[in-house]
Amino acid sequence: MSEDGPETDHDAASERFGAVDPGALREIRDVFVEMEPLVESTSLDDPLSPSELRVTLAEGIGDAAGARFDVQWSVRNYYSFHYTDDAGVDARFDRHPKPEGSTSHFHVPPDADSDAIERSCITVTEPRLVARAVLKCWRRAHDRGTVDGLDDAANPP
Repeated sequence: MSEDGPETDHDAASERFGAVDPGALREIRDVFVEMEPLVESTSLDDPLSPSELRVTLAEGIGDAAGARFDVQWSVRNYYSFHYTDDAGVDARFDRHPKPEGSTSHFHVPPDADSDAIERSCITVTEPRLVARAVLKCWRRAHDRGTVDGLDDAANPP
């Protein structure tokens, strides 16, 4: 228990994840804009002290007419790239300590349930390379029209 009250699971997870790295979020934003023509907009939740990058896409995977990525990155090189679309599909590429799974893991679609995880195909840890890998996986799924195999790429960067 802290001075402010009982510690929650969310507090403990935030402590393990570490402080946000604003420079990495800006690097990732640049990669999305440079690599993906379907990027409609990008925004940081707070330009001076961001905690999340939001990337809006003109199309999603399959029947989705629109989609977005919500991205977090910590100074410990932990990350979360959460894909969500208007067809109700969610998936997440994560790297952070997870007692019941691999540090680098993938939360499978359609709902990215926290219990439905598998080892991620992404093994790099640099912000620009991870962003490129996530985009390559996403683009392949977009072009195939299905989230099946979204995380099945070999060496995606």
